Amino acid sequence: MATSKIQTGIRFEPELLYKITKVAKRNKRSLNAQLEFLAQECVTAYESANGEIPIDEGELYTK
Repeated sequence: MATSKIQTGIRFEPELLYKITKVAKRNKRSLNAQLEFLAQECVTAYESANGEIPIDEGELYTK
């Protein structure tokens, strides 16, 4: 299955990883989907308070 999403590596303290995995399961999401959801919520809140973050196409990562 092809995807345009960029793979990253994130390090977590074991306790935080355990807890976020439990939250993901309760929300019927994969860990990855839960982290993506939380990241989007964070960006949305930031942009609501500070204005839209402009996207520079030249700075986007490409595969």
